[in-house]
Amino acid sequence: MQKEIITNKQGIFIMSMFIFGSSIIVGAGGQAKQDVWLAILLGLIMSFPMIFVYSKLLTLYPGKDLYDILTEIFGNVVGKIISLFYVWYSFHLGALVMANFSGFVNVTSFPETPQTIVVIFVGLFSIWVVKAGLEVLGRWSAFTFPISVTIIVITNILSMTNANFINLKPILYDGIRPVLTSSFGFFSFPLAEVVVFLMVFNTLKYKDKTFKVFWISVCIGSIIILAIAVRNVLVLGSSLSSSLYFPSYVAVRTINIADFFQRFEIVVAIIFIFGGFVKISVCLYAATLGVAKILNIGDYRYIVTPVGFLMMNLACTIYPSMMEMFDWATKIYPYYAIPFQIILPICILIVAKIKIKVATNKQKAPA
Repeated sequence: MQKEIITNKQGIFIMSMFIFGSSIIVGAGGQAKQDVWLAILLGLIMSFPMIFVYSKLLTLYPGKDLYDILTEIFGNVVGKIISLFYVWYSFHLGALVMANFSGFVNVTSFPETPQTIVVIFVGLFSIWVVKAGLEVLGRWSAFTFPISVTIIVITNILSMTNANFINLKPILYDGIRPVLTSSFGFFSFPLAEVVVFLMVFNTLKYKDKTFKVFWISVCIGSIIILAIAVRNVLVLGSSLSSSLYFPSYVAVRTINIADFFQRFEIVVAIIFIFGGFVKISVCLYAATLGVAKILNIGDYRYIVTPVGFLMMNLACTIYPSMMEMFDWATKIYPYYAIPFQIILPICILIVAKIKIKVATNKQKAPA
C-alpha cells in the first residue's frame, strides 16, 4: 500500500475542524454559565501537557502510528491488547458524533424523519472519504475550513445586534468549582480527543513539527469555540445558553436585521455538517486502521465498509433518547475518557523513554 502523506497545513485544518466540529453546535463549558470564557481558557491550558505527550510519542517513533508504537514497545500480544482499547475509543467516539449529528438534524429540521436515515447518509459519505484516503480528507478540510471560519465570523458579528454584555457578569458568582468542572469537561471534550491523531499524524510531511501542528490546531479550535460560547451567553443569557441542547443554533436564529437578514441558522447547520463529517471520518479511519493492524490486514481500506456500518449501527442504538445522550456526554464521558486521553498515553511515553534509554546505554557500553 502506498504511503499517504498530508501536509502540515492540511493537518492543522483537519485537527481544527475535528476540535470545533461538534462542539460549536453542542456547546462547551455550559456549567460555568457566564464564566464560560474562563473555563475554556483553563481547559486550553490543561491540554498543553497532554499535547506534548501525544506529539512526543510520534516524534520518538517517526513514521509510526500509535498501533505500531504499541507493538514495538510492548510486543505483539500486549501491544495488540492495548490497541484494542484505542480501537474501541475511536469507534465509540465516531458513533457518539454520529448520534449528535443525527439528533441535531432530527430536532431542528426533520422531526418526522428517523435518525437512522441521517446516520446512514453521513456514514456512507465518511466511508467513501476514508476509502479515498487521508489526502482527500486533507484537501476537503483545506477547502471547507476557510468557509467555516468566514461563516462563524459573519454570524458572530451579526449576532452582536442582540448582545447584552451584562450577561457576562458577575464573574465567579457561583465560585470557582463550576469553572473547574467545566474546564475539565472542555479539556476532555473536545481538546484531549485529539489523542485519536496518534493514529493519523504519522502521515505528516514534516514530522519534526508535530508539536507545532498540535498546539496551533488546539489554539485555533479553542479560540473559535470561545468566540461562539461567549456569543451564545451574550445573546441568550447564561441560564438559557447552559440549558439548551444546541445553543449556537438558537443564538443565530435570533438574528433579524431590518426583517431582511434572518434565518441564519442554516449556516450553523452547514458548519456542523463540515466539522462533524471530518471528525467522524478521522474516528472511522483510526478505528479501521487499528482493526487492520490487529488482524494483520495489509490495507485498511478492505475493512472500512464493515467497520463503518458497525459504527452506524452503534450510533443508532447506543442512546435511547437525546436527553440520555447529553446526560452521558456531560456527566460521564469526561471520566470515561481519562484512561484513553491521559493515563495510557503517559504510561506509554514513560515506557518508551525507558526502553530508548536502555537501548542507548547498551550501545554505549563497551563490548
